[in-house]
Amino acid sequence: MARKPHRRGDGRSEKKHLHSRRHNPDGTMSLRDHLYELRHRIGLALLALLVGCIAGFLWFQWRIGPVASLGDLLTGPYCALPAPEVRFEPTPGQCQLLQTKPFEAFLIQFKVGLAAGAVLTSPFWLYQIWAFITPGLYDNERKFTRIFVLLASFLFTCGAVLAYFVVPKGLQVLVSFGGDTFATALAANDYISFVLVMLLIFGVSFELPLLVTMLNRIGVLPYRNLRKWRRGIIFGLFVFAAIATPGTDPIGMLVLSAAMTVLLELAVQIARVHDRKKGRQAVAEGWGDPEDYGLEPDDVPEPPKKSEPAGFDDVT
Repeated sequence: MARKPHRRGDGRSEKKHLHSRRHNPDGTMSLRDHLYELRHRIGLALLALLVGCIAGFLWFQWRIGPVASLGDLLTGPYCALPAPEVRFEPTPGQCQLLQTKPFEAFLIQFKVGLAAGAVLTSPFWLYQIWAFITPGLYDNERKFTRIFVLLASFLFTCGAVLAYFVVPKGLQVLVSFGGDTFATALAANDYISFVLVMLLIFGVSFELPLLVTMLNRIGVLPYRNLRKWRRGIIFGLFVFAAIATPGTDPIGMLVLSAAMTVLLELAVQIARVHDRKKGRQAVAEGWGDPEDYGLEPDDVPEPPKKSEPAGFDDVT
């Protein structure tokens, strides 16, 4: 009997067929297949970052329709300082940063492009990370990871946007300490690093409610502990904002700590609703104590009445 000719790519299609959800519902793989899958996901994530970096590199110089270029957006807070009273202008009438090293402008443009590309393509490369994890999860958990990726990207963007509006105020406070003795002429690398760090810190800090909600969902951080530790956590948030804010300007510190406090309280209330719902169900089934879930006496459902067997009365 003649053997069928082996076609190139049949093994790959067969692996993809075996690893599909229909033929492999539990997502089991060998160690080698896990390594191949990890390499595949990392390759896609790096490809997305490369495409985003190229787009951000080009965006640094050119406008995209009504949207200003990245260079104009980043230098906007610095150019808002009054000149020549506070801001030094090498060329009168033009807002320019100082290039103190050869090739510094290209490296700054590359760094900004990479940061912008990472933000723009974050839904895709975050999805690749979770796609490597999800074969070992249930269907409802995989659905939750998609929501996690979207919320993580949205919260990071909100934090970065808030930081962009805070930077001009904080920068104005920082440069005002010199009074009339100093004129501000910022080096490009120092200023761009200051702005990027502010955007990064605010963006990462806005992931706090998502982290708290996830820990609460898996039972690591129940609502009763959050209620007990709330004051200490808020104090820690203010300390974190004071340390993490670059330049230690009071405006950025206060805005960051206030925003994180509001987001924490939102996460605490979400945890309260989740634990109360979970507690009612557990107590109704006889699996827990109402105090463990922070339930009030009115929140405890009445146990179901046991039905008597048919054909028997009280005398019997």
